[in-house]
Amino acid sequence: MKTSRTNFVCLSLASAALFTGCTHLGPKSVAVDRFDYSTAIADSWKQQTLLNIVKVRYMDLPVFVDVASIVAGYSMQTGVTINGTLSTDKAVQGNFAAAGGSAIYTDRPTITYVPLTGEKFLRGLITPIDPKNIFFMLQSGYPADFILGLTVEGLNGVRNRSTVGGRVREADPDFVRAMDLLDEVQAAGAVGMRVEEDKAKNQTAVLFFRREDVPAGIAEKTAEIRRLLKLPEGQSKFVLTYSPTRGATNELAVNSRSMLQIMSAFSSYLDVSATDLKAHRAVPAFESTAPANRQDVVRIRCGKDKPADAFVAVQYRNQWFWIDDGDWQTKRALTAVMFFFTLADTGTSDKLPLITIPAQ
Repeated sequence: MKTSRTNFVCLSLASAALFTGCTHLGPKSVAVDRFDYSTAIADSWKQQTLLNIVKVRYMDLPVFVDVASIVAGYSMQTGVTINGTLSTDKAVQGNFAAAGGSAIYTDRPTITYVPLTGEKFLRGLITPIDPKNIFFMLQSGYPADFILGLTVEGLNGVRNRSTVGGRVREADPDFVRAMDLLDEVQAAGAVGMRVEEDKAKNQTAVLFFRREDVPAGIAEKTAEIRRLLKLPEGQSKFVLTYSPTRGATNELAVNSRSMLQIMSAFSSYLDVSATDLKAHRAVPAFESTAPANRQDVVRIRCGKDKPADAFVAVQYRNQWFWIDDGDWQTKRALTAVMFFFTLADTGTSDKLPLITIPAQ
């Protein structure tokens, strides 16, 4: 009898320990929530950017919505019930023990969205990007031909490819040649740059450096870039200024694009169905004077079915538009557009979403 009572008590205590064990919900949620929410925000940001590029081609109004805050509230409630009966040696029913437990898990995320509207947003959308931000990206190592080809209409009056009124004006041959040479010179590490801000004079200058031990071929290409972009020989420091035409000899005139212009230029590489073009739902296929054998490196594809392997895909007007996951050129271009949106003054002062995760 004593042994039975002891076993019963041990069983009861073990059951209680099993159901009332203390577990910390908060620390375990950090590793999951931090990456899940950041991934979800990044994916939705890519989709929103691509959708608005598509809408620009269809002459639709681009709309942007920011994630203002994320509040994820967790609660865990547990309960334990233990009961039993100890009988005498002569009792018929014998000893009886029962244990039960319950758990209730609740997850209530609250996500706040803020539509970007009003004068500040529209002004930021149509205002040209500050030239210093373009050259800060070049200073950080981005390819010059790619960044300049995406963000400027021209340098010192030498014009880049442009889309105006449903037509493409191809880039000046000097601009195309200068970008090709910049790519080679930058890859060789022959030229560096430093962006200097003078807040007292409210101006920004870019200082170019050239290695002394560069091969003769690279030195010749550097000199050719200067001639093509109308930069005087022997001068290494230029004041950045926004202008569609060439400025003073000590200035580098940058005719930078606005975010709306960048999106419009990007949308010119969008595949549009023949049905939509025939029905005038989208801007007509852009006429181009480029050589027939030229292959554009940026392309947004279109189709009726959702793609199986896409970097980002959105549905619009019962069609799917996407960027192939293996198309690194277009992926890089879309990422750069998203990056420049953070540099353009199109939102509120609170740029990042607030994530608060209380655990109970």
